[in-house]
Amino acid sequence: MEAHENKYSILGKRVPRVDTRLKVQGKAKYAADYEMPGMLWGKIKRAPYAHARILSIDTSKAERLPGVKGVVVGKDFGNFKWGWQGHTRDESPLATDKVRYLYEGVAAVAAIDKDIAEEACDLIDIEYEELPGVFDPFEAMKEGAPLVHENKPRNILVEYHWDFGNVDKAFDESYLVKEELFQTPRMAKGYIEPPSALAWWEHDTLHYLGSKGSPYMLWRIFGRAFNLPLSKVRVITPVIGCDFGGTKNDGHALDFAAILLAKKTGRPVKIVYTQWEELTTCLRRHPMWMRTKIGLSRDGIIKGLYTNVVADGGAYARMSPVSMYLTNGFVTLPYKFDNFKTDTWNIYTNNPMSAAMRGHGMYHTRYAIDCLLDMMAKELGIDPVEIRLKNCLDDIKAGETYYTVNKLRVASCGVKECLTQSRDLFGWDDYHKNTKKVDGHIARGAGVSCTGYLSGARLTGHNSCSALVRINEDGSVNVQTGATDVGMGSDTAMCMIAAEVLGLQMSDVEIKRVDTSYSYPDPGSYGSRVTIYAGEATARAAEDAKKQILEAAAKEMGLFPEELDIKDRKVIMKTDETKFMPWLQAVRIACYASIGNVIVGKGVSRKGTQGFSPKAFETGVGDVGTNYGFAAQINEVEVDLETGVVKCTEKSSMADDCGFPLNPDIVETQCIGGSYHQAIAPGLYEEFYMDNGSTLNPNFVDYKRPRAYEAPFPKFAHVITHDPFGPFGVKECSEATNCTGAPAVISAIYDATGVMIKNMPATPEKMWRALRAKKEEAKK
Repeated sequence: MEAHENKYSILGKRVPRVDTRLKVQGKAKYAADYEMPGMLWGKIKRAPYAHARILSIDTSKAERLPGVKGVVVGKDFGNFKWGWQGHTRDESPLATDKVRYLYEGVAAVAAIDKDIAEEACDLIDIEYEELPGVFDPFEAMKEGAPLVHENKPRNILVEYHWDFGNVDKAFDESYLVKEELFQTPRMAKGYIEPPSALAWWEHDTLHYLGSKGSPYMLWRIFGRAFNLPLSKVRVITPVIGCDFGGTKNDGHALDFAAILLAKKTGRPVKIVYTQWEELTTCLRRHPMWMRTKIGLSRDGIIKGLYTNVVADGGAYARMSPVSMYLTNGFVTLPYKFDNFKTDTWNIYTNNPMSAAMRGHGMYHTRYAIDCLLDMMAKELGIDPVEIRLKNCLDDIKAGETYYTVNKLRVASCGVKECLTQSRDLFGWDDYHKNTKKVDGHIARGAGVSCTGYLSGARLTGHNSCSALVRINEDGSVNVQTGATDVGMGSDTAMCMIAAEVLGLQMSDVEIKRVDTSYSYPDPGSYGSRVTIYAGEATARAAEDAKKQILEAAAKEMGLFPEELDIKDRKVIMKTDETKFMPWLQAVRIACYASIGNVIVGKGVSRKGTQGFSPKAFETGVGDVGTNYGFAAQINEVEVDLETGVVKCTEKSSMADDCGFPLNPDIVETQCIGGSYHQAIAPGLYEEFYMDNGSTLNPNFVDYKRPRAYEAPFPKFAHVITHDPFGPFGVKECSEATNCTGAPAVISAIYDATGVMIKNMPATPEKMWRALRAKKEEAKK
């Protein structure tokens, strides 16, 4: 990256994150750290059944317990329900008529301390009529299966049927056609900070402080839930301890219960979920079953693709309609083909809800497609890297555009360079010539995967983003956007952009946390959209503020504003940099002109408001991304042939095309630490074990995740493509790499042993059984 030409003074440099000092010193305040005078503690009463009708609720014993100040139940919220869109609003803050998953919230208590609140929950008497449950999506789809929602026949939440080109003809004309069933596991988001909410009311205005990555989503939902004008809803965002989609983007029982209890008691109420509550009741990644069929020519060119996908959406809709769109909407990247068909279903069950998670949607089908492609490449005798280079999008020349068969618009693509960079960093050719594949009971192998992923998701609803840049009279700068940094470093990126545009240093710029009473509306932190939209808005706001400074300085210097620029804290004459005015002098002239002036720059990005229609969910046609990032990675594994234990070795490589890395350190941290390790996890470790709706491993002892040494850092390369639709040429980073990790590891196992794991994770027991079955098959 450093060797690549960089015309900027700050952007593209390895700048420390603006929140580093607070975090390493332990001074960053997360939602659970906040308390208020007179604050009460809240607790959720949970149902002991996965599917049951609520016959009666008696809260009188709980209300009489000393120290209890308030109790609420589902009916206290009226008929309010929420969901992603009007037709998917199927969830109440607390269950009203029946519970649809185990430990669903049915009541909430506020008391003077946590112990009393928990005791009061035990005193709430609820009479249930237990109902038959459905826990397998295939069983749930059958005629006559118990219905999770009575208005959803066969428990079908959403189904998509898309058909592009002529897939049947493509298969008929293919040299090799292969079909396999793959399955991805039910996964936790894995953040250490559990959800937390603190609510209070002042002058009929709701104040809410919580760990939410998309505060303006909740801002609108709270307005509807409590019948408030948005001017009387305030959502405050503290520092957030990671969010990979789901619970910290959306509402949950604790959010609504804390608000209503605060209103009922007249005191602040705080509810913090335990890790057990997070891992048993909160949102997790969809488990999916993907029957995948590919047709190849004799030389390995993809002729057609068919996917048949069934997902377990859990008890409520949440973001499942979007998840299913993304699962198949991006399979036309990064490979080129003209024939694609899918039949896709998301099914209600009595399991906890599924929702968005990093690499949303594409993670599932990339695993299935790339692993099947490797199986076919082996049959054809084609190298796994070579077959990808044959099928990947070519580099796109400046000013040109490529459209996929379903009309995704791609204006820059470095996926082939990602592949070759990863290949060279890994030493792929030498590896396969010189590596001893089996040494005693240890087998070694290498696998590769590559993908594309959207940047700047353009979903329906409000999708513009705004920013303010205020220049203070002492020359310091405040930046404010409605976009939330949930740990990915976007606050640092916004400060870098403002400093670059204004010709200042990072120490001159400070960014404020989101507060809906003062920040501009923003849809939220999801779909790799923050740097695309908030970055453009911040750049425009900084340009607006800069224009005001240059106009004041030009008047003082007897020049035109167009003749001036700002560089190194100086207003300079472009043609003669020896003629300049110090930044502070220019600021004071601008601020104190006439009887005083306020220098505030405003910027708006409306990229997300164009080019995508809700009809895309029905047809599969539509450009949901502003642009598209690409990535490739190669992993080596060691497989113990006696025990089935699989280990990632130190030998791995990764290349990422994020357009232009505004801060290489942040990009690498996200791709390697945030995505590579998170992607290795479902390949080898992570999976919720379920039994009739009950999560059997709701802790980080039994729910396995890789330790640092079990997922070593790969060699890393930046691929620069300067996308025309991203500010400063940027695209997403890390969601693409989240999609490549698991298939690369599973394919490495296949290379080492000849065993393809079609239902992740590749646990030691699963590997041992597969190796044993292979050995028995060989005997036959």
